[in-house]
Amino acid sequence: MIRPLVASIAVLSGLVLAGGAQTAPKVAPPKAAEWRTPAPEDVVVIDTSKGRIVLELIPEVAPGHVARYQELTREGVYDGRTFFRVIDRFMAQTGDPDDTGEGGTKKPNLKAEFTFRRDASTPFAPAAAPAGTEVGFLKSLPVVSQAWSWAEVTSDKKVSAWGTYCPGVVGEARDEDVNSANSQFFLMRQPYPSLDKRYTAFGRVLTGLDVVRAIKTGEPVEKPQDRMTKVRLLADIPPAERPTVRVVDTASAWFKAEIARKRAARGADFSVCDVDLAVDIR
Repeated sequence: MIRPLVASIAVLSGLVLAGGAQTAPKVAPPKAAEWRTPAPEDVVVIDTSKGRIVLELIPEVAPGHVARYQELTREGVYDGRTFFRVIDRFMAQTGDPDDTGEGGTKKPNLKAEFTFRRDASTPFAPAAAPAGTEVGFLKSLPVVSQAWSWAEVTSDKKVSAWGTYCPGVVGEARDEDVNSANSQFFLMRQPYPSLDKRYTAFGRVLTGLDVVRAIKTGEPVEKPQDRMTKVRLLADIPPAERPTVRVVDTASAWFKAEIARKRAARGADFSVCDVDLAVDIR
C-alpha cells in the first residue's frame, strides 16, 4: 500500500477554523447566510481511541471512491480498524480489514479518480492563479485546476482539476497498479503535494486534525495501535445524538476576506493550504 470535538483551530464564538496552528481569531464569525450545511450522507463521524474526527466527502471530485467509502461505512467494515502505518509530518493510514496494510475487501478494486473535469457550474472558489493554474476550494477540499481560459478550446468546455494534499485531506491508498484502491485510506497530517494526481483525494477533515496528528506513529505502528472504534455517516446517527455540522460557504464574503488576509500575510509564500475554513459543529 502507499508508502504513504475541535481540531487545529482557533475557537471563535462557538465555531472552529479548520487549518493549521492554534491562533487568535483575526476576523469576525461568518454571518448566518454565509454558512453551508453539508449533505448528511457526505459527513463522516469517526470516533477513535484518540478522539473524534469529522470529515466531509466530496463526490464531485471522486464519485466512485465516495460511494465505496459510504458503502463500507454502512457495512461496518471500518469499525475497529487500526491505524497500522502512521508517519509523522505525512499521514495516518487505516481501513484494512486485516489491519496489516496488505488486505482489502472482496469488492472489486476502484478505478483511479486522480483528476476530475470542472465546468462553469462547478462550485469552485478560486484563491490564486499561480503559473497558469488556479488554486481554490470545492466545498472543503483544496483544489488545483487548469486555468479556466482553457475551457474555450476543450471539446467539453471543461478543464481538469484535482484535490491537493493539504493537512486533513483524505486520500485512497493503493499499490503499484493505479486502479488497485479498495478500502484503505489515509488522513494527511501535513501538506504533501507530491501525492497530487497520484492518489485519489476524495474528502477532508473538518474537525479533528489534532486527533489525526496525535495518532501513534510507526511503520508499522507497534502494538497497541490506535484504532477507529466507530465510523458512521452523519445521516445514520440517531437524531438525539447527531451533531449539527456547518461549514463556511466558500462563495461567501467572509471566505473571500479570509483568502485575502492569508495572501497578504504570506505574500509570495502563499499556499492554498494556508487558508482556514470556518467550521461550526455542535
